[in-house]
Amino acid sequence: MVKNGVKRDIPEEIEKKYGNYESAFSRKPVYSRATNQVTAVHPGDPKMLSTVREAIEAAGLKDGMTISFHHHFREGDAVMNMVMEEIAKLGIKNLSIAPSSISNIHEPLIGYIKDGIITNITSSGLRDNLGAAISSGLMENPVIIRSHGGRARAIETGEIHIDIAFLGAPSSDEYGNVNGIKGKAPCGSLGYAKMDAKYADKVIILTDTLVPYPNTPISISQTDVDFVVKVDSIGDPDGIAKGATRITKNPKDLLIAENAARVIEASPYFTEGFSFQTGTGGSTLAVAKYLAETMRQKKITASFALGGITQQMGDMLEEGLVDNIIDVQTFDKGGIQSMINNPNHYEIDAGFYASPGNKGAAVNQLDIVVLSALEMDTDFNVNVLTGSDGVIRGASGGHNDTSAASKMSIICCPLIRGRIPTIVDSVNTVITPGETVDVVVTEIGIAINPKREDLKDRFKSLSIPQFTMKELKEKAYKIVGKPKAIEYGDKTVAVIQYRDGSIIDTVNNII
Repeated sequence: MVKNGVKRDIPEEIEKKYGNYESAFSRKPVYSRATNQVTAVHPGDPKMLSTVREAIEAAGLKDGMTISFHHHFREGDAVMNMVMEEIAKLGIKNLSIAPSSISNIHEPLIGYIKDGIITNITSSGLRDNLGAAISSGLMENPVIIRSHGGRARAIETGEIHIDIAFLGAPSSDEYGNVNGIKGKAPCGSLGYAKMDAKYADKVIILTDTLVPYPNTPISISQTDVDFVVKVDSIGDPDGIAKGATRITKNPKDLLIAENAARVIEASPYFTEGFSFQTGTGGSTLAVAKYLAETMRQKKITASFALGGITQQMGDMLEEGLVDNIIDVQTFDKGGIQSMINNPNHYEIDAGFYASPGNKGAAVNQLDIVVLSALEMDTDFNVNVLTGSDGVIRGASGGHNDTSAASKMSIICCPLIRGRIPTIVDSVNTVITPGETVDVVVTEIGIAINPKREDLKDRFKSLSIPQFTMKELKEKAYKIVGKPKAIEYGDKTVAVIQYRDGSIIDTVNNII
């Protein structure tokens, strides 16, 4: 074992392959952008194919290849399961899959792993029964967990080479011009799919809404698309806003959100033209509601809001509280409608959003980001991947991307959840290193990272109780007791890449 920069023991063979995490900005990549295979299309060459199976065969899928999907439909996605069912019928084996994320609805992947059809996975996260199965040691090879920016970087550098991308499209014309705002199942931004379309050797569009040429506005261009297949349904748009993207009604979470808005107001960054992002999770999404109220009172306008976008953000844009929205993923119908109606609601790809390896991502321009946590420790490290039982049930997302790049990162979390402490001695899994976290907001008060002396001075007059992380941990333990240590086996089931590609942690199997 080799200890890394957050004091985690990393198996030597994994450290040798990827390199260990040292600090948030210890790596500065220099590379040539990856290239993809292009097969020219002559006048009259058709792109439309009749079935998914025909498209798989036309694209030349073979054993051992890497395929990808996007997760803009979240729990409503039908594309991944549809494609994998056809691949299984064809008898193709030993595939690597590289979806931007995996949801509960993708539980059928368990069977394909058992049958040897899928042997490698890289994704932002895993959930529900699939996460539990992998945590139990289902796969021979460990899953690679990457942040959204880390995935974009890995695609840009060629670390992830996609042979075939299967991309669900709310609307497409016969030549492959795609957008996410028309059709029966609109999802808004196609920011993660745009990366795959740009770099995959073959791109197959699956759509349930075929429109006349040219389909505008164009999110994915005909110049990146090989084949188009019309299917009955690509998914349920109501599944987009399920789970982590619902704004909370829980009084404790609302109090946390209100406290976070007060921290923002008191910060040096709450000035005319500031920028912000709120992540998923009930309290973090609710922060925008309270922030909007303060912006009206103080007559302050934000230059832009970034990231996953909700109706709340769209309403702020419409009201003039925000000048621009930069959207990599749209979280609800109101956000989609904003993208349709407002020309200052811009769609971007995941590299533009958060890649640490290109010539400047949007997160680098963020003043404030508000994020959630499954658990935190006294070193401010954050876990958003594994539960209190050690089972993989979450996602890295853009958590460590935005926390590292913003001027002030705020983590919202309750002191306890149920009978489980949220703030502990040491988190199960480090996703976001504590050196990039600035303020922790709970329902009983806040903790400021000691390295941010400027914020400690700034918040002296803030009428919210202030604690150290150790004090918050002790208060949590006093209520529910110290959690029992999780029993892990010797098998590495997941490798956690930091956004720069270094290994920040690993996850072992649950006994």
